[in-house]
Amino acid sequence: MDTFELFNVGKLVLPEKEVDFAEIEWSKHPTFKGVELKHIITAKDTDGKFSYHLVRIAPGCSILNHIHETQLETHEVIRGVGRCVNAGNMISYEPGTISIMQAGTAHEVTAGSEGLYLFAKFIPALC
Repeated sequence: MDTFELFNVGKLVLPEKEVDFAEIEWSKHPTFKGVELKHIITAKDTDGKFSYHLVRIAPGCSILNHIHETQLETHEVIRGVGRCVNAGNMISYEPGTISIMQAGTAHEVTAGSEGLYLFAKFIPALC
């Protein structure tokens, strides 16, 4: 089982509970076609301090240019390849790449021919 699949069926362990990721449904991104999210840690878990999401982008699909005015966002690539344009700079995405988008910074992500799988973290929480 590769790293993405391990996290897709992994678990969140907190002092008071465990959450199996396999029980969290994938949700379609409300704006970007071919993008799905699994909301692993949400604002309600962290008093709004941060959120943590498993992201699956279908081959050739994109999270088009956008800005999060108040959230710093990080990406940790865990499978596939693609590219990110962050503040006008092109970054190759491949497993092991970590990218940081400062609040108020325009960015977009495009998956390669095999799709792209990453963790996205938002500080403060996105949802």
